Amino acid sequence: MSLQIIKGDITKMHVDAIVNAANNSLLGGGGVDGCIHRAAGPELVQECALLGGCETGDAKITHGYKLPCKYVIHAVGPHWRDGKHGERDKLISCYQTSLALARENKCETVAFPLISSGIFGYPKDQALRIAIDTISEFLLENDMTVYIVIFDRKAYQISGKLYADIVEYIDDNYVDEHSDNYSARLRRLNALRDMKSVCEASVCEEADEAIEPILSMPMAAPKKTKSLDEALGQIDESFSEMLLRKIDEKGMTDAQCYKKANIDRKLFSKIRSDKLYKPSKPTAIAFAIALELSLDETKDMLMKAGFALSHSNKFDIIIEYFIENENYNVFEINEALFAFDQSLLGA
Repeated sequence: MSLQIIKGDITKMHVDAIVNAANNSLLGGGGVDGCIHRAAGPELVQECALLGGCETGDAKITHGYKLPCKYVIHAVGPHWRDGKHGERDKLISCYQTSLALARENKCETVAFPLISSGIFGYPKDQALRIAIDTISEFLLENDMTVYIVIFDRKAYQISGKLYADIVEYIDDNYVDEHSDNYSARLRRLNALRDMKSVCEASVCEEADEAIEPILSMPMAAPKKTKSLDEALGQIDESFSEMLLRKIDEKGMTDAQCYKKANIDRKLFSKIRSDKLYKPSKPTAIAFAIALELSLDETKDMLMKAGFALSHSNKFDIIIEYFIENENYNVFEINEALFAFDQSLLGA
């Protein structure tokens, strides 16, 4: 179970079903609709002709024919007028009906385009928000892997305010980090120059005299080396142990946690069964987000997995932005990460 946003060609997706942004006739058209019909071959339009069209907000299913998927789900989205003619409800219905059809036909993997965001004129940021919200709500109760397939960057847009806020946060923190590093390097360079001038002024002899008593002091006895068993007995809490402890402390079930983290059930089972399991950084952060950990707690959990957050990394700064603003919606975070060409959370 997971929701992933990817850039690619939906007609080449090797999934159980792809969703076609169709028109009411179901007989093909422009954009994604035309691409799917051309790739599937003439058999697709022949089957569609038998379905008697489709109402806006509804969906119907056919075979995939020459496509690499088993099924095509044809969803008819609304044309955008002004947002006051039921467009939102009809677009939500498109996703809900399509997902229900996929579940009825035992599909485990489904790929969606951004329905209505092309020639139907639905604002891209609003279309994306509806897609993310509707699909993520479905996945809380159903096991399925769902892809939102973006053909190119022009078809993808998050909220202008959110984008601007993140850009500002990245700029402020990235610059501060590197300014500090530069200042530190400058201070070290000046200190080395001062040290050189001091030595050239023959103060080194005084330093030798001060050091001599220290060198003549008896050496401390070497510390007793710990046995391997003693060392292993002092190993800190592992990532897996901390994760399970935090799930209990938050009063969550395992399923609530891994679904909220956008993590596949099989991967969670591996983590639970292996105390020393080392997750990827995005997976570790996804669990921290699902558990709504503070920034300090998130850093602690990352440390257990062998990672850290850095202000020299755009991905890390975006994660920090959402935690600082107490926005723990992993799907909204992934929207932003995708917009900035970063790895997504979850699996």
